[in-house]
Amino acid sequence: MTDTPDTSPAQLHWDADGQPLSSAYSDVYFSRHDGLAETRHVFIAANQLPARFAALEPGASTAFTIAETGFGTGLNFLATWQLWRQQPRGNNRLHFISVEKHPLALADLTRALALWPELAPLSEQLTAQYPEFVGRGLQRLHFSDNVSLTLIIDEAAAGFNSLLWPNHASADANIQPRVDAWFLDGFAPSKNPGMWSNELFACIAELSGRHTTAATFSAAGVVKRGLLSAGFTVSKVPGFGRKREMITASRAEPTGAHITPSRSAGFLQCATQAPGPKTALVIGAGLAGCHSARALAESGWQVIVIEQDSPASGGSGNAQGLLYARLSHRRETLPQFNLHALMYAQRHYQRLWRDHPEAGQRCGLLQLASGEKQAIAQQQVVTALDYPDSLVKYVSTTEATNLSGVPLNKSGLYFANCGWLDPRTVCRWLLNHANIQLRCGETVARLTQQESHWRALTAQNHTIASATIAVVACAERSAELAQLQPLPLKPIRGQVSTLAATSASQKLKTALCGHGYLAPANKGSHSLGATFNLGEHDLALNNEDHLRNLQHLAELGQGVTELFSDPGLEQVTDGRAAFRCTTPDYLPVVGPVPDYAALKHDFAELSRNAKAVINTQPSYHDGLYVNCGHGSRGLAYAPISAQLLCDIINRDSAPLDAELAQALHPARFALRDLIRGR
Repeated sequence: MTDTPDTSPAQLHWDADGQPLSSAYSDVYFSRHDGLAETRHVFIAANQLPARFAALEPGASTAFTIAETGFGTGLNFLATWQLWRQQPRGNNRLHFISVEKHPLALADLTRALALWPELAPLSEQLTAQYPEFVGRGLQRLHFSDNVSLTLIIDEAAAGFNSLLWPNHASADANIQPRVDAWFLDGFAPSKNPGMWSNELFACIAELSGRHTTAATFSAAGVVKRGLLSAGFTVSKVPGFGRKREMITASRAEPTGAHITPSRSAGFLQCATQAPGPKTALVIGAGLAGCHSARALAESGWQVIVIEQDSPASGGSGNAQGLLYARLSHRRETLPQFNLHALMYAQRHYQRLWRDHPEAGQRCGLLQLASGEKQAIAQQQVVTALDYPDSLVKYVSTTEATNLSGVPLNKSGLYFANCGWLDPRTVCRWLLNHANIQLRCGETVARLTQQESHWRALTAQNHTIASATIAVVACAERSAELAQLQPLPLKPIRGQVSTLAATSASQKLKTALCGHGYLAPANKGSHSLGATFNLGEHDLALNNEDHLRNLQHLAELGQGVTELFSDPGLEQVTDGRAAFRCTTPDYLPVVGPVPDYAALKHDFAELSRNAKAVINTQPSYHDGLYVNCGHGSRGLAYAPISAQLLCDIINRDSAPLDAELAQALHPARFALRDLIRGR
């Protein structure tokens, strides 16, 4: 299982008044007198949030960040959101980060929040996206009113520590995103002493900046001493209800405390542009570029998207793409990224599936076992990790047949909240934003920086557009730009075949995948794919690859081929070939672009001593970023990658823990080559 004795679903019992109590801590989640009034007094008023929200300039595109210990029922989050939506917001954003060691089950959360009917419009949005328990990790949820929630399932100190970038001795102190206000909630120190640890207050020190405030219901000495050690000035004020005192605190100057030790390879996921106008160039209008543009636009950036052809004309141009990810029982970087990317993408596309049925179907997906060995491996995914059925479920051949609506002779994994999408429609949907301009038919041959602006130039040195930052998201063509040439991007040709639907094949209700995939019928056709042709560069359709796809169809089982009456080349009505862009470790490349020439010089000692501590400030191309290398997982990887990039640029907390975010850094391959003496 992914959970440990430290993290597990909450065990509740309910009192005679219908209020939840923690069985593990024998404590209440909120005041029996009036939980909502308690939240407003202890956390909202004591952190001066009404005045601080009102003081935000609507046109400033500012992110106000609140961090909380103990998400519980979400009452504090919803009360804060309720206040936020009463203010003029403009492009300002509210980011609420909360750590929870024992998350409530959805049914318990729904029952608890029903106690507050006035919050129903907000609690319904929360329960619609509330993630299932998959063990430790971080989940980012987005809501109306420019509100986002980062829910970290972990012990408090470990959870906040996972947000801290590895410290580099010479790194700019402003790299680490800062919290504006702390809600120190959770169960009382007498009930839950482990949470109120020195490690927690050290994290609070590291994540707090000038003018950060804190408030807590507790007046215990351990809390006061902890806040003092974190650099806060502490005051005792009247508590709520029968509680005589509570603590408020404020911070004038950061203490400079550090949690993590210096590391030799100090390239961090950090913003590199100087403060200035929020204008951006995005090179490429595939899934990566369109998601990047939309994330930036929604956070107040004016974005120009430059595309040499038309949106979704490259690897993102297939008529049907499947949303799913390959999971593993091993807690390694790639499967962990797959898991978090998939869960984020499922929430991300929820609205698109609901409001734009032409974009695809959340029809479920069956990943069929190719043989006994894979069937055992699939069972390990479910039994070892104990994922909820709503995420993934191992099903027998009979269950697979019932779910798909067609005869199947294989067992497999069933992803209930997956399905297929038309990437072309997805890209058009993403680009439909007032802050986005699209310029097609322009090929960017060079990027140059002049007076803190990036200029996109044609081969004839014509300026297409300029902006304060540039995001390169044009798949394998990204490495054609001089600043990104060292990236080891690899194009892999893939061909998709189109089969005409039959009366039998239209009964297929779910997407199927094995070595290849078959999507349910759409507009009288099925997408069947896809080949992997490493080293091939001709995009002309060929019959050999159509035959490979038909072989993949046959491998899905006789019952599937019989849907098409033993299909052959004569039943392939169309097809499409394009390049996927992959990396050596199969993870995407997301983040600020390093100065590779400076990297090779400044970090040369790593080639002689892999453990060398190097105190040189890493060099970047200021304001230049990249988002590419998504392979065949663009639908799953692009949403969270784009949000990560947007949060880096905006100096906000990331939607992935620091370790996973660092695993995507564009400098990783160059650093590995240095260490290996290449």
